[in-house]
Amino acid sequence: MTTQGINHLGLTVLDLTNTTEFFTEALGWSLLAKDDSYPRTTVSDGTCRLTLWQADTSKRVISFDRKSNIGLHHVAFEVPTRESLFDLADKIRNWPGVDIEFEPELLSGGPRMHMMCLEPGGIRVEIIWPAS
Repeated sequence: MTTQGINHLGLTVLDLTNTTEFFTEALGWSLLAKDDSYPRTTVSDGTCRLTLWQADTSKRVISFDRKSNIGLHHVAFEVPTRESLFDLADKIRNWPGVDIEFEPELLSGGPRMHMMCLEPGGIRVEIIWPAS
């Protein structure tokens, strides 16, 4: 074996503060690091670690289109229970700047369930309960 999983996933975001707050406050993640000199933060849920990089908004910023751009289609985070999926959906449904693509629903006929949203910077986020 040559690799051992993902160390972190780096994402460029439209608004570093808003996206960091979405992860730390809405999803309950921890802020591990912040570097204002090259604007970035690192957040973690204790298992997964993301590095969030501020987009250079002095240049033309282009939103990602999952159907026509090469790169990240979405990032999926697992929750431990069906109830935690619905609790999280309730919490982020009215979070500033969040766009719910679809509410919790059965995945491939169930019993697994998932939901999809765009975080405040437009990155597509799936929350999934694997029912295992």
